[in-house]
Parts: sequence; C-alpha cells; structure tokens
Amino acid sequence: MDKVRLVFIPAPGSGHLVSTLQFAKRLIDREERISITILAIQSASPTTLSSYAKSVAASEPKIQLIDVPKPQPEHPPAQDSFKSPAKSFSLYIESHLPNVKKIVTSLVSSSHASKSLDSIRVAGLVVDFFCVSMVDVAKELHLPTYLFMTSNAGYLALMLHLPIQHKHNEVEPKDSDPEWLIPGIVHPVPPRVLPVALTDGSYSAYVKVASRFRETRGIIANTFVELETYAINSFFHDGQTPPVYPVGPVIDLEDYQAHSNLEQAQRDKIIRWLDDQPQSSVVFFCFGSMGSFGAEQVKEIAVGLEHSGQRFLWALRMPPPKGKGMMPIDCPNLEEVLPDGFLERTHGKGLICGWAPQVEVLAHKATGGFVSHCGWNSILESLWYGVPIVTWPMYAEQQLNAFRMVKELGLALEMRLDYKKGGREVVRADEIERAVVAVMDKESEVRKKVKEMGEMTRKAVKDGGSSFASVGRFIEDVIGNNCGSN
Repeated sequence: MDKVRLVFIPAPGSGHLVSTLQFAKRLIDREERISITILAIQSASPTTLSSYAKSVAASEPKIQLIDVPKPQPEHPPAQDSFKSPAKSFSLYIESHLPNVKKIVTSLVSSSHASKSLDSIRVAGLVVDFFCVSMVDVAKELHLPTYLFMTSNAGYLALMLHLPIQHKHNEVEPKDSDPEWLIPGIVHPVPPRVLPVALTDGSYSAYVKVASRFRETRGIIANTFVELETYAINSFFHDGQTPPVYPVGPVIDLEDYQAHSNLEQAQRDKIIRWLDDQPQSSVVFFCFGSMGSFGAEQVKEIAVGLEHSGQRFLWALRMPPPKGKGMMPIDCPNLEEVLPDGFLERTHGKGLICGWAPQVEVLAHKATGGFVSHCGWNSILESLWYGVPIVTWPMYAEQQLNAFRMVKELGLALEMRLDYKKGGREVVRADEIERAVVAVMDKESEVRKKVKEMGEMTRKAVKDGGSSFASVGRFIEDVIGNNCGSN
C-alpha cells in the first residue's frame, strides 16, 4: 500500500492555522494512507497559537508537528513594514525559506533512504496562500505544491485577477477609481471594499503573492459549491487556473483555540449566563483575534446596545498600549470606558467579557444574532449554526467578504461594508441600534436564508455531499501523483 506524507506550511495567524489543522485532521480521518507533517512558523508576536497547534497534534498520532526555527534578523525591518502589515508578513514568511528547505529536504531524504515496505513517500507541500513563496522549495525538490486558501472563492477570484489587473494599471487602487470587474464575483467591486493590503503600502507584495497562485498543482478552498456556485464555476471555465477543490466548511467545532485562550471559569460564566436567557434572544458582538476599539467607539456601541433594548453578549477588547505589540487586550477597567451607570442599567440583560468561546456561543440556543468583523472562519461558523450576521469589517479581506455576503449572497445585514480598523471613522449609536434591532428580527428574510444555508453547510461535508466528494478528488490526486513533479 502506497503511504504518503503531505507537508503542510500554514501561516502563523489564527484565521489561517485553525482551518489548516482542521483540514489536516479531516484528511487523515478520511484516508489511512496519508500522514501529515505540519511545519509551524512561529508568529512574530506572542500568541497562544503554538499551544493550540501542539494540542491538536498531540491528539492525532498521524500528525507530526515541527517548529521552524526563527531566522536571525540581519538588520532591523524597514520602517514602512510597520505601516504595511501584509508586506511585513510576506517578508517574514519568506525569511523562513532556508530553514523550511532544510526540514523538507531532510524529510524527503529520510523517505528515500528507508528500505521498509512501510516507508512513507513525501507527496507534496500544502502551503497557505501567504506561504506561496515555498513553491520554490517544492520545485527544487521536484515536489508538487497545493495551495490552501483559508478564505473563500470570491477572494480567490480576486487574487487570480490581481496580476491581470496590475498589467493594466500598475499603481495601487484609490477609492475614487472605477469599480473592478472581477471574473467570479457577480457585482462590480468598489475599490473601497478591496482588501486593506492593496491600499496600505502592501500592494506590490500582494501582487507578488497572487502572481504565484497558478504555479501550483491545485488549490484547496475553504468553501463549498452551494454557497459560492458562481465563483467556483468560473474557475473551471477560464482554462488557466489549476484544479480547485472546495472542501469547506473547515471549522473547529471543538473550539480548541478558545480553550487555549480562556480559563475554564471565564468560559463557564459565559455559558451559564447564556443558559439563563430565552431562545434566540441574545445578540453577540465579537470581532476576531485582532479586532478592538478605542474608548469613543466603545461608548457608541454601549449606547446603541442599551437603546436597542436587546439582550447582549459583548466580547470587548481594546487596542494594546503603545509599544506592546499588535494583539488586542481585555479591558482592564470597564467603568472607565463605558457610559456612567451602563453596567447597572444593563445588569442581567447584558454580559461583557474579554475573549469569548465563539463557536460555543454561536451554537447556543440563546444566540440570535452576530455583529461580526466578517472574518471567513466566523462567517462559516455563523452559517453552520444558522445565526445571521451584521457586517462590521475591520482588516484583511473582511470588507470584500461583507460586500459579497450582503450584495451577492444575501446572507448578512449591512451596517458597514468599508469600515477599516485604525481609521478615524466612528460608527454612531443610532446606526448600531438599528442594525441590532434588524438582525434580531425573527421573521427577517436574511434569517430564513441563513437557516437554509446552515442545512446546506452540514450536508456538504457529509458522505455524498459536494465537499466530501471534493476531498476525495484531492486525495486521489495526491495518492496517484507518483511522478512527484509539479
């Protein structure tokens, strides 16, 4: 029996690592001939992701975790890299190329040296789209590379189109530019909802990443046919894109990451409070691992929530102090940032926490709406549990996600489509109040559509479902790829 090893190289961000590890688990559960080695690039900032990865690997004997040594910086990063996070991130990933090459070369040599009938052949690399520079390692070792797209098919369509767009106009887009016509996205896309990296100084780095997508043997996407039929069909008709495997939703239903970030007592307090609330009565405010607000915006949210009259669970996180990295922190003193008397007036009707166990909250019968940053994992989790979303995007590709969820898919309620973290814009209380009331409407058309899509998400990953079949096609390509060339 031909046993194979896939070497996964995820990007060191929660939105990337979590779905990569969950897909690795799905592969080994499905096919006994596959083993997985994860090359873990450490985050440049302290996080709990390392413990999360180790806990997943420890629970799966066929998943091996290897930490990639951090490169020694030869000189301080350029000042503009701090203003352009995507550019800085790409350069940070590329700096690991030599160490990744050493590890993969060793794995390949070991498989070649083994004379055992049970030897495991390295069948290829599965790289996060931000790690697509690792294609060079695979080519040197005559291995195929598969791209793992942790986001959706619409975002993939944008990235495939970006090098073509760049040939026509080699400067970064401005909000005043004409709308973009992107094959795979139904509506023309306003530049104001394009990924933040295209306008923050990271444009050239983004184009460089996108230009390599078509060098891969195949693209695995964390989506499913029933959700993004139009975009997925577009890939099969252009004649230039490698095979696309829609395998989603790939989500962590056990919420290992929350367990590594939360003390049990905090988690129990949140779930006990939800247990005491009526069904579908609570609106959940949560903005991902990097989402935070300053004091002025926090007060507007508080006033909007109070005036809405709705029950709420609010994961309130603040920007870190200057010089203390990029990761948001839990609010050290709620009374300092909330309106006078807010906690007393909303006692029993609302709960404010720091990090929240998002999957458990969305799964809870009391949760009826979700005000979200529109990160793709959060969108998939909300669809899985049939909880409608209000759009409040912040960074990365979230503005495009919000735009498509509202305008193309009809699966979210619009509050903002083009809000950007770090800008000067403040969303006012009356706007927040209207959005909260709308998302909690039990008879809304969006709620009905989200419930229907929730049923489709579960069918897609079951035996006979579209994503189940797509995973099977990917496995056939990996197992059958005995030539070992791209």
